Amino acid sequence: MVIGKGYEDSFLSEAETKDLMTEALEQADLTGKRVLVLVPDGTRTAPTPMMFRLFQDILAGRVAALDYLVALGTHQPMSDAALSQLVGQPVVGGKVGDTHIFNHRWDQPETFVTLGTIPATRIEEISKGLLSMEVPVRLNRLILDYDSIFICGPTFPHEVVGFSGGNKYFFPGISGPEVINFSHWLGALLTSYEIIGTPDTPVRAVIDQAASFIDRPQLGFSMVVKTDAAHNPRLAGLYIGAPQEAYAAAAELSSRLHIVWVDRPFQRVLSVMPHMYDDIWTAAKGMYKMEPAIADGGEVIIYAPHIDEISYTHGGVIDQIGYHVRDYFVKQWDRFKKYPWGVLAHSTHLRGIGTFENGIEKARIDVTLATSIPRQRCEQVCLGYMDPDAINTDEWQGRDEEGILLVPKAGEMLYRVKPANQQIGKSAN
Repeated sequence: MVIGKGYEDSFLSEAETKDLMTEALEQADLTGKRVLVLVPDGTRTAPTPMMFRLFQDILAGRVAALDYLVALGTHQPMSDAALSQLVGQPVVGGKVGDTHIFNHRWDQPETFVTLGTIPATRIEEISKGLLSMEVPVRLNRLILDYDSIFICGPTFPHEVVGFSGGNKYFFPGISGPEVINFSHWLGALLTSYEIIGTPDTPVRAVIDQAASFIDRPQLGFSMVVKTDAAHNPRLAGLYIGAPQEAYAAAAELSSRLHIVWVDRPFQRVLSVMPHMYDDIWTAAKGMYKMEPAIADGGEVIIYAPHIDEISYTHGGVIDQIGYHVRDYFVKQWDRFKKYPWGVLAHSTHLRGIGTFENGIEKARIDVTLATSIPRQRCEQVCLGYMDPDAINTDEWQGRDEEGILLVPKAGEMLYRVKPANQQIGKSAN
């Protein structure tokens, strides 16, 4: 059973939120138990400080331990200062009082324990024959030190899995590279264009299958988040229950709140990226969320003067392979299969759909960086360059009718073109 509530035109109060959490936690057998809460890093908009405070208020004195693990995937570890901002309380030495706040150390092999293997026959079934291979399931071994695992994170349209949230906080959140690389490449083969904003996808089925190997009780706290008039992250919905069921309820509300339906595709879009994205690896969401609403031959400009790095983790690999459409890799697989598949997936997700025929690559749309990354490096990785100092965002405002769109805080709202003769959701025009 899922306990939850959601609004399309207002927000949950803190009192409502606490009541929902209290009801759900009273039904859980947690007295004297050790609890680990998986939370997002700073690249996700969420009222994490409030949730952190409420967990402490409700469970203090009842559980033997209440610790947190930041589901970094392959993002950079967070400093104490960054963790303090994340949870809204001073973090010293990775702790708030007796509460530990761990970074997921994906870069250290000793982090992981192998839980099992998804057989090739199951992978072939899920992927409808696209891939057939065994996938080892490795996860942060910290979960074995706890009696119960909570997932507390937001749900938004997502380029790899359809919508974020749910078991995605295990895979890729705290998983080893095998499931990360496999699931992201499966998503790339299917294309972000087709997957994003779809609740049930083959990639979701893979991570749910991988999560079935976890033998600890799990409880999902799936948040649906929107910012208020003061630009603060607020809960529009909260759904608590088994991770898959809580995710499904949150994705349904997210599909109504986080998708902007437009009457016709745009020719040019300026995606203004907030500072929570500090490299192109994360700021690429400014492209992912716009691609379905860009006309053939159009352009997405990722505007982020504060960004001076492609990827703090994977930049060296991206410098080698560049950004390309899917078939550029698929039709030259022997050349590229040795590279991490998750990086190949990021490459083609950012470049978008297109073709590769007779040695000629043709992307459907152009992707341009208006950042502090130099022109030479942009061109090296096959992306366009624009001087960020030459951009005046005021000149982009109010030009929707010309096919030109300014997105002031890009990266979370998905834009789609309305199906012919059908009015769906809210219009951007």
